[in-house]
Amino acid sequence: MKTYHLEFEQKLPIPLADAWDFFSSPLNLARITPKEMNFQVTSNYQPDTKMYPGMIITYHVSPVFGIKMNWMTEITHVDEHKYFVDNQVFGPYALWHHQHHFTEIPGGVLMHDILDYAVPYSFVGQIANRVLVNREVNKIFNYRTKAIDDLFGRYVAPK
Repeated sequence: MKTYHLEFEQKLPIPLADAWDFFSSPLNLARITPKEMNFQVTSNYQPDTKMYPGMIITYHVSPVFGIKMNWMTEITHVDEHKYFVDNQVFGPYALWHHQHHFTEIPGGVLMHDILDYAVPYSFVGQIANRVLVNREVNKIFNYRTKAIDDLFGRYVAPK
């Protein structure tokens, strides 16, 4: 199985506790996901529910061509205010391992995402990744960057 590795960083102009509160709530995922993906958390969590190891989150999502899919992830690791990790249990990928790291910096927070993923169907999946999947994953993270800037403002380093 061929795996792919991507990393993304974004600086946020908010306190670490605020960043953690927002990103550790699974219900906020829909707010930073492209609308055309029709992303919907189907797990029955309350708005103030925070992630914990072993938490299972289910979604409906249309990642490509409007095709609706079920997706299930498990939160495997949580170190409060530092990082959490989600792994796909069931969904469109052969592998999805997503680390979310948060580091306090002057004037805000550095958010660092590390994503390792694999596309199913062996050689055909590798072609699909080259033609479509990698571009779509990057598009999702680029959208997320803009959505987060819209929510919290752009980071400006203090002088």
